[in-house]
Amino acid sequence: MNRPLDLDTPEAFRTERLVDVLIPTRNRPAELAVTLSGLAAQEGVPGFGVVVSDQSDGDPAYAHPAAATMVRALRHRGHPVLLTRRLPRRGLAEHRAYLLAASAARYVLTLDDDVWLEPGALHRLVTALGELGCGFVGNGVHGLSYAEDVRPETHGHYEEWVGQPTPERIRPGTPEWNRAQIHSAANLLHVTGRLALPSGAWRAYKVSWIGGCVLYDRAKLLDSGGFDFWRRLQEKHQGEDVAAQLSVLARHGGAGILPSGAYHLESPTTVTERDVEAWEVVLADEDSPQPA
Repeated sequence: MNRPLDLDTPEAFRTERLVDVLIPTRNRPAELAVTLSGLAAQEGVPGFGVVVSDQSDGDPAYAHPAAATMVRALRHRGHPVLLTRRLPRRGLAEHRAYLLAASAARYVLTLDDDVWLEPGALHRLVTALGELGCGFVGNGVHGLSYAEDVRPETHGHYEEWVGQPTPERIRPGTPEWNRAQIHSAANLLHVTGRLALPSGAWRAYKVSWIGGCVLYDRAKLLDSGGFDFWRRLQEKHQGEDVAAQLSVLARHGGAGILPSGAYHLESPTTVTERDVEAWEVVLADEDSPQPA
């Protein structure tokens, strides 16, 4: 019988570490177990923390025996895990803001609850962010059911950074905005294969935004406003990650990292009501004329 799971406390968890992984989840016990299993197999970043915040309609996803076992495996391997519930739901951005406030780490990885990380992925991201010194780096997620669906027309959106990333102000309707097409389906997997990188090598490339797996310099994310814009949004929104990344890009720059070790589980979304794009609201506020 699966014994009761220790949830830990926010006070005990919130200490200065190199990395914390922040995972929002809802109604996805199987997917959460897979996501946690990927984290449990990471090497090269000792003692990283994990925060899981659950908004499930019934029992929390981390109470499922498979997910609970992965929580215990992480703790057994020296990784503190904080398990919380955030109810009632007030939207994706508020949930992200709550998770961010739970961490005092230098870097925070915002990881969706339907993404599996291959061994070595976290170490590569941490190494890249440390060397590049920008606001964030990320791994675009591969959809492996599209592995045979090669779309060469998207590959032209891949452009590597030469030297450290610099701040960019990116808006819809510009060529830079179309960089996001490289992250659809398995496009990134095909680009990586074409590059034929030596073992251990990585490349930084230009992005407009990345979904699912993004490592932020926490101080630079906070300097850019974090997810505090949630107060200006109605609950039924999406695109909160895009809004935050556009702000960080404008102040501190950012990059995607190849090879990506992030794989999308391709499960149906649990966010079915998406009436508003958060980034549209944030950009409208930022770009509106200011009173003299």
